[in-house]
Amino acid sequence: MAAIDELHDETLARIADDTPVVMVNLMKFREKSLDGDGSGWDAYVRYSKGVNHLIRGVGGGIIWTGDAKGASFGPAQFGDWDFVALVRYPSKAAFRSFITSADYEAQNHHRLNGCQEHVIIASEQAYGRFRED
Repeated sequence: MAAIDELHDETLARIADDTPVVMVNLMKFREKSLDGDGSGWDAYVRYSKGVNHLIRGVGGGIIWTGDAKGASFGPAQFGDWDFVALVRYPSKAAFRSFITSADYEAQNHHRLNGCQEHVIIASEQAYGRFRED
């Protein structure tokens, strides 16, 4: 499966063209990687090493990553994630360029091998230290 097959263009269409976007990544890892090379986490680390320079190449960057500990508020079933990553892109076009590139696709198999589930929530900043107005 190509990453482009999982894009929700209707969601991206709701984000202004000229504004930065932060992608909130929620991941649940497989116990064992589908390719048999270590754990799901091991496969995800291979994916990360292969795509970090691609993120920087479109002007993006990782803001924060961390181990998910579970829901602390709201329905508990929505808190069953292993890892969270916040990745900032200068625009939705930069994100789209990253995720649809051949270089990304060459690394995507590591993500698929390692992640049992992977959800990316597109967010447009309302306020905060990165906003200029």
